[in-house]
Amino acid sequence: MNLEVREVVGHLADGVEYTFWTFGGTVPGSFIRIREGDVVEFHLNNHPSSKLPHNIDLHGVTGPGGGAASTFTAPGHSSQFTFQALNPGLFVYHCATAPVPMHIGNGMYGMILVEPKDGLPKVDKEYYVMQGEFYTTGKYGEEGMQSFDMAKAIDERPPYIVFNGAVGSLVGDKALGAKVGETVRIYFGVGGPNMTSSFHVIGEIFDKVYPEAGLSLANHNLQTTLVPAGGACVVEFKVDVPGTFVLVDHSLTRAFNKGALGMLKVTGAANRVIYSGKEIDAIYLGAQADAGSDSAKREAELKAKIAAEIKSNPAIAGLTKEMQIEKGKQVYMGLCFACHQPDGNGLPNIFPPLAKSDFLLADRDRAVRIVLKGLVGPLTVNGKKFDSAMPPQEAALTDQQVADVLTYIFNTWGNSGEAFTTDQVKAIRNQTH
Repeated sequence: MNLEVREVVGHLADGVEYTFWTFGGTVPGSFIRIREGDVVEFHLNNHPSSKLPHNIDLHGVTGPGGGAASTFTAPGHSSQFTFQALNPGLFVYHCATAPVPMHIGNGMYGMILVEPKDGLPKVDKEYYVMQGEFYTTGKYGEEGMQSFDMAKAIDERPPYIVFNGAVGSLVGDKALGAKVGETVRIYFGVGGPNMTSSFHVIGEIFDKVYPEAGLSLANHNLQTTLVPAGGACVVEFKVDVPGTFVLVDHSLTRAFNKGALGMLKVTGAANRVIYSGKEIDAIYLGAQADAGSDSAKREAELKAKIAAEIKSNPAIAGLTKEMQIEKGKQVYMGLCFACHQPDGNGLPNIFPPLAKSDFLLADRDRAVRIVLKGLVGPLTVNGKKFDSAMPPQEAALTDQQVADVLTYIFNTWGNSGEAFTTDQVKAIRNQTH
């Protein structure tokens, strides 16, 4: 078996890049599948472009360091050792070079499945999902190249907790898939380095769960299973009805605010006896819904247009504003939609409309201040009185995100106005009264 270590720049979230340290070029690393009793000659190759030495600790290996003691490998070098797979199960592997949390926190983890001698029962679909956290210097969603923040890692304060290495890695066009009547098996693990996971699929019940990934004993009919850092589980379930089933860490701030959310899209005939309702809608899923995914695609298209336009024409203000609108839509769908609704009309007598709002459109600085500092108390919008609370978003949003979401709001649902700038937002953020 050959596994190559590569340090690669990749996508962590929309507009966010990160230098991942990987096994096989991806996070999680390549899925390794062997049988109980197999003798494996293992080669760890560290690509010449790497900046650091790495090794590997495979939890399925019986021996010093799980192989780490034999695989310390400098850039441009290769290490080899041999092991026999004594115990069946699903095991995590990770880099164990000091500082270990930093190597794991940069994406150096994956899983090795040691099937029982007679194999596993056949299922229709198998998927490989791992959760891990990223400790970036910037806040969640802060654009540009991000680097690892050791202080946040020590304090266990990750801006990102994600499935398969990135926000949105399992949504939209990248969602998992199945057909009604099929049995799905998910090999789920937690790379860490620190956080456990409360793994749950919204709208499904696990027919079988192999807790902590021991394959000799299954629990049945479970809703949520706890997976420790550096641990794994195997879940199986039959999909009985069509729709979008959402994979989450049920520590739900992680799912809806840090990225630990994926989707399983099931196609086929409905069974109205089992379930008669409608499919999950955009209000529930926020930025991960189809509208948010489509907006992210549109943003990428606009970035490409801007890059091309810069080369031939410096007058790019129109494209810049359009891209801000698309980025702002993603912020809105992730944070604002539940109160103000996707159509901007709010909730009657509770939350005021943003569409054609005389109160909002009258004072741009006040609009920025409300987003940053919040607003409590009565106000009149379009002749109607409201008395509710807008929580401050100063800690949650960057200056760019505030500018983007206000540009979106001020140019949607019949509103029109100039784009907001980060300088405008920063000036109001820095006000002390």
